[in-house]
Formats: sequence, structure tokens, C-alpha cells
Amino acid sequence: MILLSFSVFTCFGQENQPINFNLGFEQQSDKSSLPDGWSIFGSGYHVNADSVTRHNGKIAIRIIPAGMPLENDFGACNLTFPAIYQGKNIELRGYMKMQDVTNGYAGIWMRIDDETHNLAFDNMKKKNLKGSSDWKAYSIKLPLSEKAVNISIGGLLTGTGTVWVDDFSILIDGIDISQARLKEIKIYKAEQDHEFDSGSHIRIGDLPPHKIEDLAILGQVWGFLKYYHPAIATGDYNWDYELFRIMPKVHAAQNAEERNKVLSEWVKKFGPVKKGKNKQPNTRDIKLYPDLAWISEASLGNTLSTMLTEIKEAKRTEEHYYIGLHKPVNNPHFKHEKGYEYMAFPDDGFRLLTLFRYWNMMQYYNPNRHLVHDNWLQVLREFIPKFTRNVNTQEYTLTTLELIGKVQDTHAGMYGNSALNSFFGVNYSALMVDFVETKAVVTGFYDTELGLKTGLQKGDVIESVNGKSVFEITMSRLAYTPASNVPTQMRNIAEDLLRSNDTLLDIQYRRDGLLNTTKLLTYPESTVNTYYRYQRPDTCFKLLTPDIAYLYMGSFSNEYLEKLMPDILKTKGLIIDMRCYPSDFKVFTLTNYLLPESTPFVRFSSGSMLQPGMFTLADYYPAGFKNKDYYKGLVIILVNEISVSSSEYHAMAFRAVPGAKVIGSTTAGADGNVSAIVLPGGINSWISGIGVYYPDGGETQQVGIVPDIEVKPTIEGIRQGRDEVLEKAIQVINRQ
Repeated sequence: MILLSFSVFTCFGQENQPINFNLGFEQQSDKSSLPDGWSIFGSGYHVNADSVTRHNGKIAIRIIPAGMPLENDFGACNLTFPAIYQGKNIELRGYMKMQDVTNGYAGIWMRIDDETHNLAFDNMKKKNLKGSSDWKAYSIKLPLSEKAVNISIGGLLTGTGTVWVDDFSILIDGIDISQARLKEIKIYKAEQDHEFDSGSHIRIGDLPPHKIEDLAILGQVWGFLKYYHPAIATGDYNWDYELFRIMPKVHAAQNAEERNKVLSEWVKKFGPVKKGKNKQPNTRDIKLYPDLAWISEASLGNTLSTMLTEIKEAKRTEEHYYIGLHKPVNNPHFKHEKGYEYMAFPDDGFRLLTLFRYWNMMQYYNPNRHLVHDNWLQVLREFIPKFTRNVNTQEYTLTTLELIGKVQDTHAGMYGNSALNSFFGVNYSALMVDFVETKAVVTGFYDTELGLKTGLQKGDVIESVNGKSVFEITMSRLAYTPASNVPTQMRNIAEDLLRSNDTLLDIQYRRDGLLNTTKLLTYPESTVNTYYRYQRPDTCFKLLTPDIAYLYMGSFSNEYLEKLMPDILKTKGLIIDMRCYPSDFKVFTLTNYLLPESTPFVRFSSGSMLQPGMFTLADYYPAGFKNKDYYKGLVIILVNEISVSSSEYHAMAFRAVPGAKVIGSTTAGADGNVSAIVLPGGINSWISGIGVYYPDGGETQQVGIVPDIEVKPTIEGIRQGRDEVLEKAIQVINRQ
């Protein structure tokens, strides 16, 4: 099933004027873009306005492949709007025309989301619409939950061919949406506070050590109140702007005593708290306790320390304006955090907000806080002067990225950021590079035709780029390359090695001991598919020999299982290639064929709303069921640093198979559901939102999936076009 993923936004107020949905596509302010209000989703397809082929009016939307689509490519147009309507169901109607749709399907689609997850979804996949047909009317209907926050609609295409969509209409309980009743939506006081929308107007300047300490304590107190004080949980306070109101007073304090008095009076402003017992988990299930020793330190003074202790012991509820837990997994949902996208380079106050917001998110809702190598309290103090010294957007962006890197989480990073793209380069070479035997080696091509035109071959060693040695480039980028472990950090550096803002790169490379120079053309990301290394368009199943079956999880789908398993069950060895990102979720499907009985393979930890900073372990998760006809051959799982997140989770499940062997190299070390983070300047990041452990309690974060038999590619093997990891797997099966 194709799931279209969108950023969820929340509407807390509503206008009396009806929303202009532009369902007939007639409004198009920019002739080079889609009609007003509509956007593009998916990859590998052209989605554009068509004024020649249309159902009615002047414009329709056409979707057509940009080339030969990969297994999970799709193209879609999208319109997202707030779910502010009363009703039991919502119906989407639209007209669609198809031409030669094959190897996939076409459809109109609709998705309903609440603040944390999908409530209902239909993309007409079950109707399997393909072939050619003239304009026809289609309809899908979904239940409209009272919890709905966003509604998304559009048209889509998978496979080859062309589809046009036009003249949508939306009905709530059979009534056109323009006439539907609006539901009442709570308006929070925090949303009505606009005092600092144009900036904090705070200038910090040079910071002596005692001023850094003052601001650090402010950051700690501000974050503690945000997640612990019941009054903040109600949504009565814009907590970003409360920081800007107190920060100048703290910064102006002449000594620690005056600082503590300022903070005590500020805390008192939010009223007294009621003491009460919050539900306590079983002690044996606690993985991490809150790190709150600092509130008892003498440097805070008796008054402030006592007030913070009372707040720590206050009665809290599961309802909170700024934080929630995504059900049923319970990874954190950081709510109502504004990105201030219009501030490309935020002022001093907003840059410190970035630090304080992120630092406290990690302090209270990072399940792997205990694995951070640096002292987290010292990280706060280290980065205060770094942020206040920023002089432009790129410096600010890189400082934020360096902070994110301190968490040492491969899921963490920065995505879709123009300042970061311009730092690394907006254009890419067609060459795929990996560190092999500590050298930057050409291992393949993102685009075969463009790659061959470079004159370079697999196995060539890149020595320098634009006059800088690979070693020099690597050392300069370590701080700006977040990752859970060194192999993954080197993987990411290799991916960015041949990026540029120019169209040419001067490189030196070594082949057969000889040093050569050349110029490489670089291309926009739309030209070269840099995601190729994670999901190759490989055959998902093949018999390597009559006795050895091979599954490539990057293109394997659950729908193939029933057809393929009879052949697989006849073999003496099954190789499951997890050196990719899985195209489908197979943890609880494929394991049913591989395990003789239900077998625990993983345990999770998650955070707490009542005691932020505490993480507790859930029960063990099993895979498989009692099955006397399970696969009796040897199961081999192939992994490397490309195996990340869902790939690692799958590998854990398959490793539970009796006698299974993992072959390859250590994985990326970032398992578990991710949580989105938004920071000032429109910076977007993620964090591993739950802790993931083996049944014996062993860590997976940063550690990754450690192979039973370590095999790494060699430069000579790459030159010869060999897959040495796969060769070892075949050898192990044949020796059994």
C-alpha cells in the first residue's frame, strides 16, 4: 500500500469565510507550477498542469513517469486543509482519464489525520484501475472522526502510463463542503500572543563565563517548567515568548543571588501547584530516571530550588499543550512548536531559543540520553556562546547541525535546508562513493549513462576534490555529520564528497597505482537518484543455485510471499539482503514462515508525560507463531552501514530464527520510530523516539546490528564487480 506522508498542521481558529479549495484547478497564479493550493508528492514522476487535455474548464492535472519507475515510486498531486467540519463521513469525487496504465494503478485518494497519526486512508489500490479509459467519475468515502485535524486529497499514479484528474468535489454527509457546518475548535491563549512575531529584539554580545552560566541556568529552568509545570501544559502561555520576556532580566543580573531572585519571581508568576502522587511504574521496568539533580544545587539558592522541587512533585495529567506521545508506539510528539520559517537568520534571542528548545527536548524525551558521550549539561554551556557568535544564516545552520550531532543518532540530522544544501553543494556527481579500506572508492553510479561518461571506473580511489585531500575534507565535516557510529558517519561523508554548487569538480583519483586528474560534471538531485544505494531496482527474489534462495528487501513486497514461499521452502539456504531500506513491513509476515514458534526478539522503552525524563520498558515483542512447517534451511541476513531503522528492526526479527547468521558489517545504529523536531529558521530534524533493545537488554542504538561474521568489501573486489558479502553467505550455506 502506498502511504502519502505529510506534515501535520493544526488549526486552532477558523474564519467565517469559506476556504477556496480550487478543486477545478482553474486558478493558477504561476504558470510554471501546479494550480494554486496544490502540491506534488512522490518521486520519479512529472506532475503538472495540462491545458490541452482536461475534463472541464481550462486546466487539469497530468501525472506521468519521468523515466522507468522504481518499485516504490509514485506520483501524486495533493491538497491539504484543516478538518474543521462537523459530520460523520466525507466523500471525495473526481474525474479521471487513463492512458496505457500498466505495472501499477491510478486513482484518486484521500487521507484523514489527527495530530499524531493517520485515521483513515483510501487510494483506490484495491480497485486496481489500469489500462486506458476516457474521462469517468470516481468516488471514495471515509469516516470523519471528531479527532481529525487535517484532510488531504488528490490523484495518483504508480507504474507506467499517464493519468489526468480534474473537477474534484468534496461532500460532508452528502452536503457540499462549502455548505457544511463548522465544528467549534478551541482557541488557546498561547496562540493569541504575538508580541515577538517580528523578533525577540534581544542582543547578547560577548559573554563572560558567569553570564554563560546565568543563561544556562535559565535554559534549564525554562525547559523544566515547560514539561513539568501544570500551568504551562494548559496552553495558556506562549512559552517561546515567555523566554524572551525573562531573558533580558536574567542577562542583566549582576550576580548569582540577583539571578536566582529574578527566576524565583518569574516562577511564582505561574501560580502554585497541587502536590499529588503521579502513577509510578514498576521499578524493574525503569530504564532511565529523570536527570533532575541540578535543581537541588546550592548555586540556585534555597527559594528557587524549593519552588522547583515542589513543581517536580506536582500532580500532572496526560494532557499537555507542548508534548504528547504517538499512540500506540509512544514516541514523543513535540506539539505546537513554531518553526519561524520567515526568519532565515534568527536574532540572538531566537537562536538561544533554538538551543534551549532542542536541549530540553533531548533532556526529557530522548530515550538514548544515557548514550550521549558528552556531558549534556556541559553541551548546553558550550553552545551558548557558539549560537550568540553566529553572524549569518549558514553559521547559525551549521551550529545547529553541530548541536544535533552531539546526540549521536543517525536519525538526527537536518532535512530540506537550503543553507545546508548550499554549504555541501546543490549538485551531485553521478559517481557513488564509499569508504573502503579507509579510502574513498568509486563503488557504482547513481546514473549509469552519466557515470560511464566520467571515465572513472568502479574501484578508482578519489584522492582530492578541488585541491583538498579527502582526509582534509573528512576532518572538516565530522562535526557536521550526525550519526550513531563512525561507519555511518563515514558513509554520510562519502555521500556528500562529490557535491558542489558549481557544475564541475576538479578531482584527483588513483587507478593501478597511477594518479590521474579529471573534471566531473555535477547535476541537480532531480537528475541523479541519490537514494539508489538504499533501494536498488533489484530483483526481489531469485534462486542463486537450485538450493539457495535470495530475497532483496528493498523491492520485496508482502504480496509476493504466498507465491514464492513454496519454492523457498525447498531450499537449504535463504539469504535475506537487508543492505537497503525495506519496501514493505515484513517483520510479522515473513517470520511466520521462518520461526517454529512465537519468539521474543525486541523490547522498547518510551518516555513519560507524568514524569518527563523517565523511560520505562514495555513487554517483549514476539515474532512468528507455532508452525511445524516452518523453513528448515539456514537463514543468512546481510547487513552493512546502509541498514538503518526499519532495516535494523527487520534484521533483529530475522536473527531470532534458530541458527540464523548475520553477515556483513555493523549497521547504522538507529532503530525505532522517529519523532519530528522543528526549530527556528525553518530547521527540521528528527530523533529516534523510543529505545530499542534485544530481549537480553542489549543496546541497539549506536551499537547497531553486529554481524556474526564480519565481511567488508575490498577495493580489489569492487574492481572485479564482486559482492564479497553475498559470496561469503553462499559459502557458509554450502559448508553446512
